[in-house]
Amino acid sequence: MYLLRNILLGCFALTMLVACQSEPKMETKLPNEKSEDAVEVKADEEKKVTVDLIDRDGVEVGVARLEEVEEGVKINLEAHHLKAGEHGFHIHNKGVCEAPTFESAGSHFNPDDKEHGFDQPGGPHAGDMENITVKKDGMVEAEIVNPRVTLKEGEANSLFQEEGTTLMIHEDPDDYTSQPAGDAGDRVVCGVINQGES
Repeated sequence: MYLLRNILLGCFALTMLVACQSEPKMETKLPNEKSEDAVEVKADEEKKVTVDLIDRDGVEVGVARLEEVEEGVKINLEAHHLKAGEHGFHIHNKGVCEAPTFESAGSHFNPDDKEHGFDQPGGPHAGDMENITVKKDGMVEAEIVNPRVTLKEGEANSLFQEEGTTLMIHEDPDDYTSQPAGDAGDRVVCGVINQGES
């Protein structure tokens, strides 16, 4: 009986020792210490931008949300009261939207000095993007990823330039070939890309 009791006590002690050693260690952090994960999340949040879009009358007609992703910059576009059909959609190289012509926005964003158009051997501009399609009710919802630009500061292809940049919707579709802007017609919607969080 005495031997059995000692064996049982020994087994119990061994079990407790193994359990204590396998218990996960708790990481101790100082009250003001930030984890690397928290810092990374904040950095990601800072790479999101909301752009208000106005028409030639200066009326707000939509919004675009820009986000830094692995492939480049993702643009989620929502707009209304537009002409149905295809429209050119570009990034321009000055951050000024003066209605009604929006000529203040300059030419296409082109830090690499390329030719315009996806179908040009010497193209495209960094600011060239796929045409968008507006539905019969005047609404458009589109998601476009531009791999040639970034929201990271200090890069040659950053949308945060000293003179700023803009998003532009044109009256007609871009033919992806004609110089210097794809024969996309008048500028009908413009939005300044500001360096603020969404």
